[in-house]
Amino acid sequence: MADAAPRRFRILLPVLAMLSAFAPLSIDMYLPSFPLLTQAFHTDASRVQLTLSAFLLGFGFSPLVYGPLADRFGRRPVLLGAAVLYIVASALCAVATDIEHLIALRFLQALGAGAGPVIVRAIIRDLYTHEEAARTMSLMMVIVGAAPMLAPSIGGILLVEFGWRSIFWVLSGFGLVCIVLVQLALRESLPAQFRRPLAFKSTLGSYASLLTNARYLGFVLTGSLLFAGMFAYLSGSPFVFIELFGVSERFYGVLFALNVGGMVLMATVNSRLVRRHGPRKMLKAGVVIVALTGIVLLIVGFSGANSLPVVVASLFPLFCALSLVAPNATASALQDFPHMAGTASALAGALQFGLGALTGALVGVWHDGTALPMMVTVGLCALASATLYLVLVVRRERRMPTRR
Repeated sequence: MADAAPRRFRILLPVLAMLSAFAPLSIDMYLPSFPLLTQAFHTDASRVQLTLSAFLLGFGFSPLVYGPLADRFGRRPVLLGAAVLYIVASALCAVATDIEHLIALRFLQALGAGAGPVIVRAIIRDLYTHEEAARTMSLMMVIVGAAPMLAPSIGGILLVEFGWRSIFWVLSGFGLVCIVLVQLALRESLPAQFRRPLAFKSTLGSYASLLTNARYLGFVLTGSLLFAGMFAYLSGSPFVFIELFGVSERFYGVLFALNVGGMVLMATVNSRLVRRHGPRKMLKAGVVIVALTGIVLLIVGFSGANSLPVVVASLFPLFCALSLVAPNATASALQDFPHMAGTASALAGALQFGLGALTGALVGVWHDGTALPMMVTVGLCALASATLYLVLVVRRERRMPTRR
């Protein structure tokens, strides 16, 4: 399958990108409403930030279920079932009456949203070789990049014009559109002969084999810790930009789009250069940028710099590096597991969003009205990402050369 990817698959890239956009839309569209939600529900910032952590926790847990299900029943039926759950949960979020209900419903919404990215990665692994998979994921990031680039601005407009509840009604409608597109444009990519039996013991065994594979963990944690830093930014930035620096909800969307624009630009660069240089060289370049940016973020955070331009400029390179690290690390992690791509992709997603939930909650608990919690948490995640890549991948491969 991987060596004979059909040309029609290129037509499906926008559809696959939309299925991968559940998380960025569900997270980024309602970020401008954070300060307003504290007033609407008569609560504090840390409780509102738990709505993000609850989503990330559910989004991280759900792939552990969806991966084995997709390897057993195929990619398409699992996608459809999860999309129905997402539609219902989003509608319930729109009518939530208190912050506790919204936190719980965000977790349920995430359970529905979690199938998209993990199954899309498995579909790409079904159809493409290592280099082409990395290139395809980069191209998809270019398309998916439109979601976080536009979502905060759209959310800000909906917030001002129709109130925060309208954001969740729009998300519910997005889920319905995805169901229609899956029905019309997506064929099953997993042949019947490659489907794995669904057994609790074998599933745990598969996860155990992945967790004890240092090469797999090295690639996955390199990307996951970088995403965790991004989620710390998502959790803290509405309060830092809107409350601390006094920017409007709409201008917050512009600042957010600036970072996403860097991601899209570098994803385009990566998609063009990865064929020539390979995923590993592009990944190494991204890790170098991540390490240097992590140091800068810690310096800015501990220095107490409360300047909007300084904060924005110091974060920008990290978002650019994300597009070099994420697709190449993911493709490299899944390279050795064609027989259980769904399970391997699921565990990668669980680690990514589980760490994201942790850092998002940490920023909320640490919230002190300054940029320090956000900047230091993001910087530490960046340094941890680069360090684990060196320890678990580079050093081990020097001792025991493996396929690159």
